[in-house]
Amino acid sequence: MSLAGRGVLVTRPRELSRGLAALVERAGGRAIVFPAIEIEALPQPEPALRRGPFDLVVFVSLSAVDKGFRWAGAGAKVLAVGSGTRAELAKRGVPGAIAPLAGADSEALLALPELARVQGKRILIVRGEGGRALLGDTLAARGARVEYAECYRRVRPRADPAPLLAAWERGELHAVTVSSGEALDNLRAMLGASGERRLRETPLFVPHERVAAQAARLGVREVLVAGPADDEMLERLVAYFSDERRPAGS
Repeated sequence: MSLAGRGVLVTRPRELSRGLAALVERAGGRAIVFPAIEIEALPQPEPALRRGPFDLVVFVSLSAVDKGFRWAGAGAKVLAVGSGTRAELAKRGVPGAIAPLAGADSEALLALPELARVQGKRILIVRGEGGRALLGDTLAARGARVEYAECYRRVRPRADPAPLLAAWERGELHAVTVSSGEALDNLRAMLGASGERRLRETPLFVPHERVAAQAARLGVREVLVAGPADDEMLERLVAYFSDERRPAGS
């Protein structure tokens, strides 16, 4: 049960890639870090706190915790989009954040009992610039007063893909991991035509079905849904490569 002899591409933002990279290395694999998204902090305008604390504060990503952690104290209850975001909040001294038992997206958050009856409640969503509208729009339709703390923006890195493509050509890369549809689009653009062919031929591990469907539309031959947390991604990688029918060169 290991990743011995396997090269795993980690495309998380650099500041968020260390956890998964360390788990891959600990399992005997080689983590190849090539961020497909960079996170830039934004000046954070003050939401209207003079009317008192929020009823709920929702963190929609690890980056939201990293760049907007100070908003964790702005409400009575803290919600996290998934187990990884909840764990990051706990590391920073906010235990007990509420998160979906399964899934890690707006749909999973909206299914939580805490967000079912929100008429008249003030809810702060901590997110990146231009995040999905589904969560806020649905909560507003349920009668909540929704405000946003947009504390970062996602940008495509400027990176030379040549060393990565060379490693691929040498047979040193056996799996690709992505954390979002945006990361997948960026990676595809950064790799160019020859790299895109390699991407379609390499097992791709994704956090949820929405990204899997996107990858399938791009023609990726083998897409595996692992889950959003680093330990879920590692577990799926190890299970896949532990199959005795998969020699180290495959």
